[in-house]
Amino acid sequence: MKDKLLRYTLRVDRLLFRKFRYLAELEGRSANREIEQMMKKRVAAYEKENGSIPLEDLRDDIEE
Repeated sequence: MKDKLLRYTLRVDRLLFRKFRYLAELEGRSANREIEQMMKKRVAAYEKENGSIPLEDLRDDIEE
């Protein structure tokens, strides 16, 4: 059974990440949870404008 949570390495400018982590902490979140919230908002905004993304259109080639 696949783990529901995906582990993904993010490469990002160090100073940008430090600032992002500061903002996440202001919201009482870890940087990881803040990224997850931003992703949820982005997907929701897209789907509100364009309709649900069909599951059959999603790629399933993410390495474990």
